[in-house]
Amino acid sequence: MINANLIEHIFKAASISRWNDYPKMTNLVELDKQAHKFIIAYFIAKLERDIDMNYIIEAGIFEFFARVVVTDIRPDVFHQIQKQKSEQINGWVLSILENLVRDIDGGKFLERLRNYLLKKDKKHAKERLILKAASYLATRWEFSIVYQTSRFLSDIEELKSKVEEELEDYYELIGVRKIVMNQKLAKLVDLSGRLRFQKRWAQTPRIPETAVLGHMLVVAILSYFYSLEVGACAKRLENNFFCALFHDLPESLTRDIISPVKYGVEGLNEIITEYEMRLIDERILPFVPDSFRDEFSYILGIRKQGGKFIKNEFENRIYEKKPVYHEGTMENVNEDRFNAIDGKALKHCDKLAAFIEAGISISYGVKSKELIDGFNNMDSFFRNKPSVDGVNFAEICEEFKEHFSLLQVKI
Repeated sequence: MINANLIEHIFKAASISRWNDYPKMTNLVELDKQAHKFIIAYFIAKLERDIDMNYIIEAGIFEFFARVVVTDIRPDVFHQIQKQKSEQINGWVLSILENLVRDIDGGKFLERLRNYLLKKDKKHAKERLILKAASYLATRWEFSIVYQTSRFLSDIEELKSKVEEELEDYYELIGVRKIVMNQKLAKLVDLSGRLRFQKRWAQTPRIPETAVLGHMLVVAILSYFYSLEVGACAKRLENNFFCALFHDLPESLTRDIISPVKYGVEGLNEIITEYEMRLIDERILPFVPDSFRDEFSYILGIRKQGGKFIKNEFENRIYEKKPVYHEGTMENVNEDRFNAIDGKALKHCDKLAAFIEAGISISYGVKSKELIDGFNNMDSFFRNKPSVDGVNFAEICEEFKEHFSLLQVKI
């Protein structure tokens, strides 16, 4: 499904500081920017016609992996180099990435990555434009932060003009116009962007620090590789990815409440869930365009049961005429018409992401009782429930522990 070297590559993005030649009130990292880009791309794509969402997902992952490789090159310098040395740069990036992804999907993933980097694909020009627009809007959102603390710099107004000028390149996209005009969609972009300020494992020191926003993308990427592993159909893969990408979106309204607090007081979790549902209904769903509001509710895990709405993003479900819980293997509903979501597998991906977050910090020597307990508890979870539909998560954990010298973590 995924190997330890690729996991390490993904998490390098959590240590890549953006705008590091400008003063800023908070650290802005590449992992969060990429997550924000995917969220914006989803909303833009859903307002266009005949968009290949699987291409959006995979091409976005290709671009993310490549960006980590070229992180030391400033974006403006990189874009200038690309104009003259595109083939050589992309060939160099591919030479680094191919060893990380060689075995994924029987080598087919690497072949698609090679085609994306080295060949011009006119068939998916609109999808590439959406990704470029989403990247730009995520950068523009960051710049609004940087600008507040950089007004004393002599070149900041020139940079602001350049940022605003690029906007014209994407006006043909309906979603871009809606976001820029500060319509309802802009509120969702802003709400999701603020998740970069909410830190994971906030009560303990950890390296690298990761935000809720970046965590959402890590879970989404894990869900993508899981979907490849089980041979998921196009709609199932799309649903799995975006369910994972948005699974913590409501935390922009409630904040991340750690499990010991949530489940430590009897009945508290039910109260929190009920309040969360009310906030979603008041402050998220009204801003989602009518054309895909029901689909977005389904992705968030919302369905009606016993006369009231419940939310469980980590349950197996399908959606034909209405969303329903699905029992049994998801292989039986592996057709686009079922709109399947592997909720139980996504729960494993979520726990695997947390396991990795704790483990990497411990391997760097920054650890606490909370981190070690969390790491060991999740290790036990995967030992007791190693597989979902034939995908062995426990094996991934064992390889991860060996790669990061964590085989003796227990205390």
